[in-house]
Amino acid sequence: MNVKQLYYVLTRPPFLWLLLVINVFGTVYGYYWYRYQLAYTDWKFILFVPDSPTATLFFIPVLIAFLFRKNSKWFEAFAMLSLFKYGVWAVIMNLLVLYTTGELSLAGYMLIASHGGMALQGLLYAPYYRFKLKHLAIASIVLLHNEMIDYVFGQMPVYSGLSAYRDIIGYFTFWLSIISIAIAYRLVLHKNATKYHITF
Repeated sequence: MNVKQLYYVLTRPPFLWLLLVINVFGTVYGYYWYRYQLAYTDWKFILFVPDSPTATLFFIPVLIAFLFRKNSKWFEAFAMLSLFKYGVWAVIMNLLVLYTTGELSLAGYMLIASHGGMALQGLLYAPYYRFKLKHLAIASIVLLHNEMIDYVFGQMPVYSGLSAYRDIIGYFTFWLSIISIAIAYRLVLHKNATKYHITF
């Protein structure tokens, strides 16, 4: 399958509907997965704790807009940054659990697969995003602010056996955010960014 064929498939209504359903169920399950951490989270931090399901939640209006051959620029910016960042972050955290403990549960492997898909979908649709610099700037500020909540106020997702690496993870996460912002700029806002239109 070449690039043209790939993007033809990605923008067919049946595939967009399938992806929409997957993201809706993934979002619901994601918030369910955070239920224990949310149970003891101070109310003022609740919006900032469930990172991954919020990322897929941002992507849902993007897909709905695509189905109507429209763009939702604010949601595109927030979705692209958060899908890539938290998708990659979760994959690496689960691999780190496997490395440090020598084992990983079936749920951990499922998280690797699902979050890898998260990161990938955020990038694949980049040629169809139409957000501007102002959208990316605000989304970037929110992304970095969320980092402060996680690592200054101790609201990062709980991963068994990784608490000893919190400072290193926080440093890594900061640079992952910067990389996410740079990728979003290059793929969407750069003068040489590839641009496609949804036509069906």
